[in-house]
Amino acid sequence: MSVVQLLIPEKYFLKDPNSTELGKKIIKSSVQLLDELGFEHFTFKKLAASIESTEASIYRYFENKQKLLLYLTTLYWRWIDYLIDIKMHYFSDPKERLTEIIKIVTYKSELTSFSESADIDLSSLKRVVMTESDKTYLTKQVDEINKEGLFRGYKDLCHKIALVIEDVNPDYAYPHAIVSTLLEASHQQAFFAMHLPSLTEIDKTQDLDGEVYQFLIHTLFKTLNLD
Repeated sequence: MSVVQLLIPEKYFLKDPNSTELGKKIIKSSVQLLDELGFEHFTFKKLAASIESTEASIYRYFENKQKLLLYLTTLYWRWIDYLIDIKMHYFSDPKERLTEIIKIVTYKSELTSFSESADIDLSSLKRVVMTESDKTYLTKQVDEINKEGLFRGYKDLCHKIALVIEDVNPDYAYPHAIVSTLLEASHQQAFFAMHLPSLTEIDKTQDLDGEVYQFLIHTLFKTLNLD
């Protein structure tokens, strides 16, 4: 199976990591290390050691670790966007489309079914986004980052799903707000179930993805009066 190369704009990097074998190793290993260590303990020095290279070589690709995290989260949302495009060819009814989108967003198996088409561990990437993605925007530099257009992948995905919301219920006043809320909840509720269980009724010992999916469907369909 050929590897899918998703387009990430140049503003996310100094040198396209997909243009060299070293760049691809940087991306693959950074996902593994971030998944293992977390953003706070992740450094370019540790990344360099894991790929048997130098910090200087990594800095030729990324300005700092926040830019690298922005690249990885954008890559994740591009994957979700890509899967939605593929699946939407099979559904014409807006409600069915919306249901399928929530499955793609929620179920790890939906993403990892395309693992053979990726250069990285998509399961690890999903965990990195779940635990670390809020660090890309919960920062004093958020407005500057936004002006650079570095949240474009997330915004594009929200807009795409919001258009489906509008098809389902044209009178609903907050399509983008509900989409961004549900995308965040898809990760937060799973995280709470695993680490802060008193904040959710979702049980990590059950079908975690399935329970998050049912919660999102319940919230969305009640909100849109689809029951």
